[in-house]
Amino acid sequence: MEIQRIQVLKGPNIWSIKRKKLIQMRLDLQDLEQRPSNTIPGFRERIEQMIPSLYEHRCSEGHKGGFFERVKDGTWMGHIIEHIALEIQTLAGMFSGFGRTRSTNTPGVYNVVFSYVEEQVGVYAAKAAVRIAEALIAGTAYDLEKDIMEMRKLRDDVRFGPSTGSIIDEATARNIPYIRLNSGSLIQLGHGRNQIRLRATITDRTSNIAVDIACNKEETKRILNEQAIPVAQGMTVSSKEGLERAVSELGFPLVFKPLNGNHGRGATINVKNMTDAEAAFEHARKISPKVIAERFIQGHDFRVLVIDYKMVAAAMRKPAHVIGDGINNIRHLIDKENSDPRRGYGHENVLTEIVVDHDTESLLQKTGYTLDSIPHDGEVVYLKSTANLSTGGTSVDVTDLVHPLNVFVCERIAKVIGLDICGIDIMAANLSEPLKDTGGVVLEVNAAPGFRMHLSPSEGTPRNVAAPVLDMLYPAGRTSRIPIIAVTGTNGKTTTTRLISHIIRNNGYRVGYTTSDGIYIHDSLLKEGDTTGPASAAFVLQDPTVEFAVLETARGGILRAGLGFDNCDIAVLTNIQEDHLGISDINTLADLQRVKSVLIESVKADGWAILNADDEHCLKIGQNTNHCNVAYFSTAEENKAIADHCRKGGTAAFVEKGFITIKKGSWKIPLVRVDNIPITYGGTVTFMVQNALAAGLAAYSWGFKVSDIRSAMENFLPSVEHTPGRMNLFDFQTYKILVDYAHNPDGLLGIKPFILSTPASIRTGVISGTGDRRDDDIRKMGRIAAGIFDKIVICQERYLRGRTGEEISKLLTEGVREVNADKPVTVLRNSEEVWKFIIDNPRDGELITIISNTVENAYQKVNEHYQSNKKIELKKSS
Repeated sequence: MEIQRIQVLKGPNIWSIKRKKLIQMRLDLQDLEQRPSNTIPGFRERIEQMIPSLYEHRCSEGHKGGFFERVKDGTWMGHIIEHIALEIQTLAGMFSGFGRTRSTNTPGVYNVVFSYVEEQVGVYAAKAAVRIAEALIAGTAYDLEKDIMEMRKLRDDVRFGPSTGSIIDEATARNIPYIRLNSGSLIQLGHGRNQIRLRATITDRTSNIAVDIACNKEETKRILNEQAIPVAQGMTVSSKEGLERAVSELGFPLVFKPLNGNHGRGATINVKNMTDAEAAFEHARKISPKVIAERFIQGHDFRVLVIDYKMVAAAMRKPAHVIGDGINNIRHLIDKENSDPRRGYGHENVLTEIVVDHDTESLLQKTGYTLDSIPHDGEVVYLKSTANLSTGGTSVDVTDLVHPLNVFVCERIAKVIGLDICGIDIMAANLSEPLKDTGGVVLEVNAAPGFRMHLSPSEGTPRNVAAPVLDMLYPAGRTSRIPIIAVTGTNGKTTTTRLISHIIRNNGYRVGYTTSDGIYIHDSLLKEGDTTGPASAAFVLQDPTVEFAVLETARGGILRAGLGFDNCDIAVLTNIQEDHLGISDINTLADLQRVKSVLIESVKADGWAILNADDEHCLKIGQNTNHCNVAYFSTAEENKAIADHCRKGGTAAFVEKGFITIKKGSWKIPLVRVDNIPITYGGTVTFMVQNALAAGLAAYSWGFKVSDIRSAMENFLPSVEHTPGRMNLFDFQTYKILVDYAHNPDGLLGIKPFILSTPASIRTGVISGTGDRRDDDIRKMGRIAAGIFDKIVICQERYLRGRTGEEISKLLTEGVREVNADKPVTVLRNSEEVWKFIIDNPRDGELITIISNTVENAYQKVNEHYQSNKKIELKKSS
């Protein structure tokens, strides 16, 4: 078998709108295409023995054991690999239950699709599943446990910690989008101007001063003490002399901990003599040059969590420990405790494995024990000096037992320090009585407190402490999203996107939009290139200044990684025409329809799908769209689909008596005269009229006023500023140059009427093809060009995509010759030669049409030449 390609889908896609996280592996079964599982001797027995848990897979049989039945009866290896990939992820602790395996047009080649939890693990699972299947076929030994351990390691390297993960889970439950901004715990909730950033449990509204205070334990104690909040007596030590002074003033027993430490690192408790004090001091200095020495307070270790200055949870923490049975030694008891399925590596599970370290050995030494000692039955042996969960501690929820006065104290502490999310460590006999009565003290205040002990306590009620975080960040009435209008189709996407953005901007919004020539934020070009994929959408949605997003969305991005957003408010589908066929298993217009429908299916329930009623494939999508509002546009009112739609009370846009008209049911609203829309050139360019219809209908569906839409459409010009590379006509007095992005046959046919209706002594076309199109698609460009231009220039230096420039030029020439064997054709090597050819040889009255992807930066070059000529003419006239 051969893995031809592995793609990671991260958004709504052709396989599923709701299941965004999918692996798509293109797999060539080679000779196994003729060998289903029931023809491979011993295969069923080997797979059942290696992965018996596959018994749980129901498969199409609908019951447990169904998958094994399919293997017994005979199924293809792609299907088996899909199930293996799912199950090994589950065995590694990541349940992943969705899968599909579908054949392609190439015999023996399949798309194997399955869900994943962590991207890197999903990719690993795809490759491992193929290796496992090959071993099962061959009957060779395979170390499955090695794969599972590697997947766990990958997961722990990349996944969110429990605190960040809980916030993301809560956000997802509330339909709040999130974007991971780095490989760690920095995340963005929401989009555009409504975003909020978090790192673990620190928010972008958390006071930097408060964090600075909390990280300085000495400063924290001083401030709390001044506010009459009980704290443990202590002092900061940085030298042996200081240590002696601390011991003299505070007396034993003592606690030593780093000034800037966390997670209990470097801490030692219950120090009772000078020798141990010196050792504890040196241990803490490994973490921080300054060390806090405090009076050791007897009692229990409590953590109180305050969010938005309200107490939300409290837990009693117990240091890692074992309980003797009078039979086994401490080493064995630790191993037994670590075998608890609730314990895992790092933050993998509810509890963390207990690791024997310096702190463990020091504590045991103080009690006269070693790892080989056998404690008495029922004797508690503590293994860590702090109760942090990260060192193997356990937690007991005591939220409902906290005395009201202690609640008041903790909420006041959060206010005093200034932390919106605050963890308060308290040592006291209990929290059910006021601290002043029990002699309890505040040990420290923590910025970015961990949530795990509250989310999954060892004992007691779990607390959803992520919920109050989201309540604080997005209170009732505040939205996390910005409006998104997404535009797709074969032709017209960019102009429609630009016109919609122009309308929105003229209504006072700061707009971010993506196009096939770049990303724009409020009309500033920030990134050049084809930016119509999910990464470009994310760029706009991450910009904190953007109030409204308009996203051109091409088929390539959808197929490669899915949509760059989970849903949109309005989706516009301009048309579905023959382009990009034969690429990425999209071979027919029906296939392309399936790709484009992904965007329509992503529209919100109260949103709008704007569809071209003149396009049969758009109509088919409309007929199957019942999850959102649908509106149609057409160049003719008599379009049957529109008539039927409006008869049922639907909304549509069409051209009537020279006006773009909106119709709702039987109610008509004239929007704008077509010949007043500059990009339509007086209504002579039909596809530009369609773009205007789509944009106007989208803007109206959003709720913009008719007068505002009209004025914006009337001042949107076919210029380098508004529509670079789209119907840019430059009049050089004695000749004209038209620049347009007619990069496919339908696009070229779209500008044909305008070119032929424009007076000219001779019409010259500068054309090119695209290498990843089918041979006849490239020839078709030549055939159409032959029916438009009197002479043709071919230049193919870009968009080769696996071919040579000579090969594409030959196919274009063949297309021209099929129509007119005598048509003048000039083949040039590069855009510089083309440009020289154009500016050195124009004839009076000539109309030169440049397909903008033929000449590098065509519209900029023509515009610069045009501006230069204007200056020369201005000088002459003066």
